[in-house]
Amino acid sequence: MPIVKTKKAIGELESGQILEVLATDKGAKSDLTAWASSTGHELVDMKEEAGVFTFYIKKG
Repeated sequence: MPIVKTKKAIGELESGQILEVLATDKGAKSDLTAWASSTGHELVDMKEEAGVFTFYIKKG
């Protein structure tokens, strides 16, 4: 589900803007990393705290 919501949200951004994504699904790390790479976006940073993953994705 994080991919679907991320795809929709990033579509509303201008190129170069950064989207913050929060997820609790452990699979989101590999899913969002692969998705960003395959769609021309850049995973700028990722953090994990108390079971919550925070991703920063720069729109390509």
